[in-house]
Amino acid sequence: MSSTMSATTGSARRDVSSAEQQSTAAISLVGVSKAYESRSGDSVLAVDHIDLTINQGEFFSMLGPSGCGKTTTLRMIGGFEEPTGGQVLLYGDDVTDTPPNRRDVNMVFQSYALFPHMDIFANVAFGLRRAKVAKAEIATRVNEALELVELGGMGKRKPNQLSGGQQQRVALARALVNRPRALLLDEPLGALDLKLRQTMQIELKRIQREVGITFVYVTHDQGEALTMSDRIAVMNGGHIEQLGPPKEIYERPATRFTAGFIGTSNILEGTVERMDGGLAVLTMPGEGRVLVPVNGSVIGEHIELTVRPEKITVCAEPPENGCALPGTITEVVYLGTSTNFTVTAADGTEMVAYVQNAVSADTDLDRGDRVWLCWPPEHGYALGGSGNPS
Repeated sequence: MSSTMSATTGSARRDVSSAEQQSTAAISLVGVSKAYESRSGDSVLAVDHIDLTINQGEFFSMLGPSGCGKTTTLRMIGGFEEPTGGQVLLYGDDVTDTPPNRRDVNMVFQSYALFPHMDIFANVAFGLRRAKVAKAEIATRVNEALELVELGGMGKRKPNQLSGGQQQRVALARALVNRPRALLLDEPLGALDLKLRQTMQIELKRIQREVGITFVYVTHDQGEALTMSDRIAVMNGGHIEQLGPPKEIYERPATRFTAGFIGTSNILEGTVERMDGGLAVLTMPGEGRVLVPVNGSVIGEHIELTVRPEKITVCAEPPENGCALPGTITEVVYLGTSTNFTVTAADGTEMVAYVQNAVSADTDLDRGDRVWLCWPPEHGYALGGSGNPS
């Protein structure tokens, strides 16, 4: 890291000890709800009694489809929406009725909202000038913020002379230059093309580590959330379906919704035929053999389980041990690094398997071929309830 970057980091970071970072809740939502009145006069509940704690220095994402309540929740944290019920706390202080300009947070939107007639320096300095910060300090802080987002030396340019990614960096610098205690980001990369969006994901995570403040990020893109987040709240219908680190959310989805929304997931259903140690042996149609780790299941219990496509191999014959499900290939998609197979099981369930081309020699498989889908039992996960292993 350059000396300039080090100076930037030091000045932008708040003086918070590591112990305080671990023990202090940056943002707390206590029973927060938001209801709107529809045109017909009915009350529509957009956010349904959410309880949530976001830690100091955390990169926290709210992930979900359109209309799930994630942006409304973010706007209530920022003060742009007033909760119908509940409390919003910032570092333990109740700010539920505090206007946005008196909350120590800043917000970055998908639209960059840069002033086209101002140069980049003036855009970033806008908030500091309104706060009547001294000119010398403005110059120092703006230049540091531009260095942090890797736009040093571009202060004289106008917004229309920058790319979309650079304009988003300016918007980020403008928010960070005020040194907020938390930064709220509402789908800030949504207007960028795929490659630039992926690059900016890494940059945002780097910047968050550099400045050490809390980022609360709203997105409908599960790849973004998995890439950047320390924790993710998966939202659906105004409530939180699951909350946890990315790996836990992906590998151990708590509900069918989470399993289907985060990546691609195969959902199977079966009845517990017998127990084999900590594994439930499920009755499946045809000659299939499916085992899944469970905790406290009983014979006759109906179980839903999920298994990710990359955990499955396509076999000519079933192995002696593990899970094996027969079916017929109905689609083959070659993607260079992998081949994606869609296989229809005996009961009509469609399963997807991602087979790495560097690993598999089964390149001659085609539609209509009879195959077995095979995976170790530990790669399946029982959904929602007693089937889940402890």
